[in-house]
Amino acid sequence: MTQVDQSLSVDSGNSQASAVHSTAADVSRQDAVLDVQTAILKRRSIKSFESTPIAPEILRRLVELTVAAPSSYNLQDWRIIIIQDDIQKQALSDAAYGQQQVLQAPATFVFAADPNAWKQDLTPIYQQGIATGAWTAETVEYFKLAIPRFQMGLGDKGREYAIKDAMIAATHLVLAAEGLGLSTCFMNGWEEDKIKAAIGAENDPDLAIAVIIPVGYASEVRGNPGRLPFAYNVFVDKFGSSYKG
Repeated sequence: MTQVDQSLSVDSGNSQASAVHSTAADVSRQDAVLDVQTAILKRRSIKSFESTPIAPEILRRLVELTVAAPSSYNLQDWRIIIIQDDIQKQALSDAAYGQQQVLQAPATFVFAADPNAWKQDLTPIYQQGIATGAWTAETVEYFKLAIPRFQMGLGDKGREYAIKDAMIAATHLVLAAEGLGLSTCFMNGWEEDKIKAAIGAENDPDLAIAVIIPVGYASEVRGNPGRLPFAYNVFVDKFGSSYKG
């Protein structure tokens, strides 16, 4: 699919002073862009956020890096809803057992997964693949046959596969956010039907909610609790053959 064409705007505050403060803070944070390895090691799940808005140019870059994620046949079958409105935030919090992160964070990304994306007109995907030089006309003709064959072969697993694609994009989001000086939290604990109603998808029974991720500037510091030695959960070839590293 094509990249995001529409600029995203956020409320920069109720006063000129707060807007200037926010812009200065965003610039200083953006200057410290992290490399991927550092972002992976530095990232923590943050449960408390500042009210500082995310500058539109940073939010746009975050969206660009998120949708750069790979997906099966490049279907891009995620559906990402960015929640910024206070009423929408409250509806999301209500659907998530009152969790406060979505109320505090300036933006929350809801990752939905559409198992029927392959049934839609894929012409824009094919055209872009050819335009970038990544695909040939022969590749496109192959995909036109292979995609429906593969998807129909999935049967009841179509939803599961779409969720996997959405989770890959969500992982891109959290690492990109960390690299841009933002913090995130993979949220669990919510009622899918209520989340779908909040985002206007209550009439799509096949749409799945993969994950919800608040994004913003952390108002807390969380340490690294550590990870188990490889031998506990990393194996070579078969379970029981621990990876020694």
